[in-house]
Amino acid sequence: MKRNHTMMQFFEWNVEADGSHWKKLTRLAPELKAKGIDAIWIPPVTKGQSPEDTGYGVYDLYDLGEFDQKGAVRTKYGTREDLLEAVAACVRHGVAVYVDLVMNHKAGADETEVFKVVEVNPDNRNEVISEPFDIEGWTKFTFPGRQGQYSTFQWNFEHFNGTDYDASQDRTGIYRILGKNKSWSENVDDEFGNYDYLMFANIDYNHQDVRKEMIRWGKWLVDTLQCNGFRLDAIKHINHEFVREFATEMIKKRGQDFYMVGEFWKPDLESCQKFLDTIDYKIDLFDVSLHYKLHSASLGGKDFDLSTIFEDTLVHTHPLNSVTFVDNHDSQPHEALESWVEDWFKPSAYALILLRKDGYPCVFYGDYYGIQGQTPVKGKQAELDPLLYARYHKAYGEQKDYFDDPHTIGWVRQGVPELEGSGCAVVITNANDGEKRMFVGKQRAGEEWMDLTGHHDHTVKIEQDGYGIFPVRAGSVSVWALPAEEDSQETEEEEEEEEEEEANA
Repeated sequence: MKRNHTMMQFFEWNVEADGSHWKKLTRLAPELKAKGIDAIWIPPVTKGQSPEDTGYGVYDLYDLGEFDQKGAVRTKYGTREDLLEAVAACVRHGVAVYVDLVMNHKAGADETEVFKVVEVNPDNRNEVISEPFDIEGWTKFTFPGRQGQYSTFQWNFEHFNGTDYDASQDRTGIYRILGKNKSWSENVDDEFGNYDYLMFANIDYNHQDVRKEMIRWGKWLVDTLQCNGFRLDAIKHINHEFVREFATEMIKKRGQDFYMVGEFWKPDLESCQKFLDTIDYKIDLFDVSLHYKLHSASLGGKDFDLSTIFEDTLVHTHPLNSVTFVDNHDSQPHEALESWVEDWFKPSAYALILLRKDGYPCVFYGDYYGIQGQTPVKGKQAELDPLLYARYHKAYGEQKDYFDDPHTIGWVRQGVPELEGSGCAVVITNANDGEKRMFVGKQRAGEEWMDLTGHHDHTVKIEQDGYGIFPVRAGSVSVWALPAEEDSQETEEEEEEEEEEEANA
């Protein structure tokens, strides 16, 4: 039978910039697959403006760590050969690979140019606050290290509609570039009046040559890496019509199974729904609204009403288009969108995304393996492994919710006949020790269920009427299910067949 799918974001902001990350993925691919993680979202694979750049300060889209540019041949994560080997290892073990695409801007230009701009109000980019004037901007990209290999396209100021630095005056601001048919795109988020401009040299998707080149690059990347999907960065700043066109072209190129998820960072549900309508549901979205609910719950403690945790979330309104997550590289401490879910609530938050029927859950590398940098955070592998185990072996079948208390909530997954030992009962509390009496099925009568999280060392015996009373420790989560030895184990042949099918897909 088809098992639950789980994604991992395989990086955090402070991963060592020593070029070893792709090799680490090659090494860990079989271990991750064994834990039920069958898709990996990898960081941007393209050359950034320095060997330390995370990839979001993108310089050359065609340099995957192959050319001596911007201080090194490799990227922060390794060489092109390392990358290809890592993708091949993942595919070999039945793990899909989704590549992070940064298509909003370019950084680290090779030369400056002089061109006309107007300065706009940063708080309302539709408001012009200067007469037209000349600036010297870093907008010319000639890629001398690559010398036209893979693409002869060179970028200049005509391919951008905004920048933030005037080299002639050593002055920063938000400068809209002037020219024929030049303006901010109308099909973007309306924060700050118009949120087309985010950073660096802003790509102009009203320019037909730009659209053609970016679609050509997307197809080249798919062919080069043989990846299974894309994660699209910062799409609220990119012409939504182009996002739809790009997604359509990639699906046409690779087939309906080519997966795409977008970062549309808005907790406002209506905006997310409108965006999904605009792009004809070609891609999924990260559930930012749920992330902020989990963050609020972690800060609020017992003052947060847990029974409302899924209200006004994308996974509630659009379960088939929602990628659920607890934290990521932007929400981690000291980063741009810092909204870190507190440690005490983290296992409960992961239970809420991993053990329910709706949403496509994404586990954050920083939560699993830890975060480096100025404020290191220890990994929570020991707490998350039981939840991954429960997702892979237990969390199947009909779901019944017991969201009838502000402090203690629970749900049951009834299990499915084709997966022996499946089914579980999950209880979460943000207050004192609690318990939930929940129905797991009359056919379960007499079974002894254990707490997979290890918070309780006794078992719960299912009553004759199919109910059990499932306890939970203060401020934690418990996952009750049949002991591991009663799980249905696939044979090696079945696993190999399944992996071969996934690889072929």
